[in-house]
Amino acid sequence: MKVYTKTGDKGLTGLIGGTRIPKHHIRIEAYGTVDELNSYVGLLRDKAIEKEDITLLLEIQDRLFTLGSLLASDPEKNKMKLPELVADDILLLENKIDEMDAVLPAMKSFILPGGNEYVSFIHIARCVCRRAERLVAALLAESLLTDAIGLQYLNRLSDYLFVYSRYIAQKLKAPEAPWVARV
Repeated sequence: MKVYTKTGDKGLTGLIGGTRIPKHHIRIEAYGTVDELNSYVGLLRDKAIEKEDITLLLEIQDRLFTLGSLLASDPEKNKMKLPELVADDILLLENKIDEMDAVLPAMKSFILPGGNEYVSFIHIARCVCRRAERLVAALLAESLLTDAIGLQYLNRLSDYLFVYSRYIAQKLKAPEAPWVARV
């Protein structure tokens, strides 16, 4: 199989199911952003400090590939069996958030991203996740998606990434800089 097909040279790309749409279509933006997020999660996995984190980050990457394939398919024309996101995928993130949150100090203000390079990478992944979430929400609003579980997964994943950033900051003894509004 060749990497280049030349079928996208005119600004169109194919969805699973055969439908061709412009490369600037919001569906392409959505799954492209999920792919970007997956790359950042890969970076987090490469820099992870605990084996347990690597395992979870690999699972997250798998779920992001699942979400990407769902976004890259035409729900009306696709006949291919695709993997699915399930409620347990969201529950896994919620349980991990609760575990980490139980050992973190209560937040008294917003926290400025940073304090350690790895923590900063986690915050970048969180921001890309929020962008992916906004794009998937737009697809749902335009009735271009029939299932909201991908949106729920991205919402919970961004929460997970925020708590994970705080958890790692604490583990590395990196300072958390509270945002002090200039009023």
